[in-house]
Amino acid sequence: MYLTPKSGLFLGGSCVTAIAAVGSVFELSSGQPDLGVKVTAIILGLSIPLTGLFFFAAVRDARANIK
Repeated sequence: MYLTPKSGLFLGGSCVTAIAAVGSVFELSSGQPDLGVKVTAIILGLSIPLTGLFFFAAVRDARANIK
């Protein structure tokens, strides 16, 4: 098993930010986001690159621990 606590945290962060991105898209498409358009768009704009970054970091850490 190659999953370390560090790569698990990165993978969890990737899941949370992906869920935030999907939720933001649905909120924006509804027309009346609960947090407002500006805040929801900021969350969407931050969560998309963070999802990729966290996933890349998880894969990189897991590959570094292959023995």
